[in-house]
Amino acid sequence: MTQVVLSVVGSDRPGLTQALAAAVVAAGGNWLESHLSQLGGLYVGSVLVEVEADGLPALRAGVQKVDAQGLDVRLALLDGVVAEPPAPAGATLDFFLVGQDQPGIVNDVTAALAALGANIESFETWISAEPQTGLPLFHVDAQLRLPDGLSAATVQAALENISAEIMVDFTLDPAD
Repeated sequence: MTQVVLSVVGSDRPGLTQALAAAVVAAGGNWLESHLSQLGGLYVGSVLVEVEADGLPALRAGVQKVDAQGLDVRLALLDGVVAEPPAPAGATLDFFLVGQDQPGIVNDVTAALAALGANIESFETWISAEPQTGLPLFHVDAQLRLPDGLSAATVQAALENISAEIMVDFTLDPAD
């Protein structure tokens, strides 16, 4: 079996997820994982599909039909047969952040994490209105994987060093 990632973006409308699912099934594929959402009025996301190598032409043809419906779909073939990845060795942390929206929050936070060698395994952001003033609040909900030897306390300290400067509050908790 071959694994393929479908990356999708286009104007949102009913039926797009079904059109993707139909293309996968028609190729004899199996829909394994996906992250699909509406972002800025567009339908965006990614789908991990498993398909026999001889089903790839049918998957490409099915995707071209979806493209014709106005959804841009790109295929990224993963090298060779993909088995379950080995379980990562380091600790996993849930990371939550909130602060007044301003440019650079994501850059500053991800730079601090990258400098420590922490891997961001999931990352979701959104804006909400502050209840009292209506000002925009920026939120992050992420999951971090720490390399062996990196403690949660070290990550906490690094984020505390930048939190006052970018005016955010955050929490780090061991992942379930």
